[in-house]
Amino acid sequence: MLLKELAAAASPLNEQQVHKLTQVAAELNATQLAWVSGYFYGISQHGQAIAAAPTAAVAAQPAGKLTILYASQTGNAKGVAETLKAQADASGIAAELYNVADYKIKQLKKETHVIIVASTNGEGEAPDDAIEFHKQLKSGKAGKLDGLSYGVIGLGDSSYEFFCQTGKDFDEYLSKAGAKPLLARLDCDVDYEGPAAEWSQSAFELLKDALAGEAANEVIPGTPATQGVASLYSKKNPFVAELSTNQKITGRDSDRDVRHIEISLEDSGLTYQPGDALGVWFSNDEALVDSLLQLVELSGDTEVKVDDKTLSLHEALINHYELTQGYASFVQAYAELSGSDKLKALVDDKAALREYCASHQIQDIIAGQPVALTAEQLLGALRKLTPRLYSIASSQAEVDEEVHLTVGVVRFDHDGQPRAGGASSYLADRLEEGGKVRVFVEHNDNFRLPADDSTPVIMVGPGTGIAPFRAFMQERDDRGAEGKNWLFFGNPHFTQDFLYQLEWQRYVKSGLLDKISLAFSRDQAEKVYVQHKLKQEGAEVYAWLEQGAHFYVCGDANKMAKDVHEALIELVAEHGGKTREQAEDYVDALRSAKRYQRDVY
Repeated sequence: MLLKELAAAASPLNEQQVHKLTQVAAELNATQLAWVSGYFYGISQHGQAIAAAPTAAVAAQPAGKLTILYASQTGNAKGVAETLKAQADASGIAAELYNVADYKIKQLKKETHVIIVASTNGEGEAPDDAIEFHKQLKSGKAGKLDGLSYGVIGLGDSSYEFFCQTGKDFDEYLSKAGAKPLLARLDCDVDYEGPAAEWSQSAFELLKDALAGEAANEVIPGTPATQGVASLYSKKNPFVAELSTNQKITGRDSDRDVRHIEISLEDSGLTYQPGDALGVWFSNDEALVDSLLQLVELSGDTEVKVDDKTLSLHEALINHYELTQGYASFVQAYAELSGSDKLKALVDDKAALREYCASHQIQDIIAGQPVALTAEQLLGALRKLTPRLYSIASSQAEVDEEVHLTVGVVRFDHDGQPRAGGASSYLADRLEEGGKVRVFVEHNDNFRLPADDSTPVIMVGPGTGIAPFRAFMQERDDRGAEGKNWLFFGNPHFTQDFLYQLEWQRYVKSGLLDKISLAFSRDQAEKVYVQHKLKQEGAEVYAWLEQGAHFYVCGDANKMAKDVHEALIELVAEHGGKTREQAEDYVDALRSAKRYQRDVY
C-alpha cells in the first residue's frame, strides 16, 4: 500500500504501471529492492539499456555462498537453522538450507562457507536424519576440504555424559579434512536460544565481508526481518488454547497414570500432521516454589529481573525457571555455593551425576545441604524453563480444530515425599477443564507416513509411544489408505494398561489394522516386551519390509528403542540370510530411504 500511495502522490506513473511495479516489488527481498533501485537510477542517469541487466546482476553477486545444514531429532536444530537462513537473507547473503539427510557429502568440496546445527541423540549418537552423513564424514568421504570455512552449533543437554557430542564430532571431522573454523564451536544447553543468537550475530559479522552484497542489511536477531515468513504462533509466541478434556485412560489399579488430553485450537489457524509434536508451556506448582524458598531462606516478594522485566521472585520461579528436573549445571553451581563435598564429587563422575539428576529435583539437591542464598545466586544457578514436547495423538482430518495428547504423568517419591513432573502434573492436576494453556506445533518431517497410501506400515509404540500411531490410523482411515498396518504395543497389564483398547479393537474389526501384536510384560512369569514380539514375528516382519513397508518406533530412547533396533537387526539377519554386518547395512539403508523412522525421547 505504501508504494501505491507514494506513486499516486508523485504521479509520474499511470495506474497500470503502479500495479505492475507493486507486483514485482512484493516478490523481492530488501537486498534485491536496493539493487533494483540502483539499477533504475543508473538507467535514468546514463540511458543504460535494459539488456545490460544480467551483466550488472552478475557483477553484484558475491563470490561464494553460505550453506546451512541441520541435523535435528525434535525440531530444535531445524528451528535454529531456519533462523540462520532468515538472517542470511536479511544480510544479503546467498544461502541454502538443507537437512543433512538430503545433502550429498561430496558437495562439501564445492562449498566456501558452511554452518552446521546439530542436536545429539541418546548416548552421544547422531540424530536419525544425520546417521549416514555422520558416518560418511567420519570415514573421510568428503575428501580434502581446504577451501571450506565452517561453523558448528551443537544442541544438547548437559545432564547427559556425551553433551553435544554430534556437534563436537562434526567439528573434529571437518577440521581433520582441512576445513577452517569460521569461529569456535558453540555447545548449547537446553536453554539454547540466547547463546545461539549471540553466536550467529558474531558469525554474520564475519560472513558479511566475504559473502554479502553491497546492499546488505544489518542483522538484528529477533526482529521480523530476520525471522522470515513463519506461523503466527510459535515457541516464542504460543497460542493460548483451552483444555477441553482430561481423562485418565489407565485402570484404577494401574501403577501408571496416563491421561488422554484434548486441547481446542479453535481460531488459532494452527495446523499439524501425524508425526508432529505439540509444545506445552507450563507453570510450576506453587507449593513446590514455597518449599524451595523456605530452604534457601528467601522471601517470594523479593524483586528480581527476568529478561529485562521486574518480577517478584515467587512469580519468576513459578513461570520462568526449571525446578522439576535436576541438571548438571545446577549441581555444579550449588556444589560451589554450598561447599558440598558430595556434589563436588558427583560433578566429576558423569554417569553418577546423570543418575543423581534423574531422581532429584532442585529442592532435593538443595535439601541435601541447605544454605541461605541471595535471589541472584539462586536464579544464577537455575536454568530457564523450557516447554515440553508431546507426540500428537490425533489427525486433524479426524478432530479438526483440536489436538490430542497421550500424557504419562511423572510421579515418584523422594525420601518419602511425593514428587511430580512439571508439565505432566500441570496438565493432569493443576489445569482444570476449560483452563488456558500455551501451546505451539513443532513439526517433525523425520516422522511421516509414506506418501503412497498403498505402502505397508509397521508401528512399534509401547506405553505412551502409542500416541503418534493413533494419529497415523486416524489419518489412514480418513484417506482410505489401502496399505497394510501392523501395530506392536506393550505395557505392564492387559486389564489396566491397554491404552485406547476399544479404538484398536474397532480398527481390527474394520480391517484397517491388519495385525496387532501385544506384549503385556507382567501378565506372565517371564517378562515379554515389544522387542520379543518383533523377533517372534520376525519372518513376517522381514516379509513386510521386503514388500516395501515403513518401520516406525516411538517411545523411550534409553532402553526400548535400542532393544527394538537390535531386534530388527537380528530378525533381518536371521530371516534374510545375512551376516550381522549385512543386516546392519540393510537397516541403515532403510533409515537412509526414510523407511525406518523414530520418535524417541
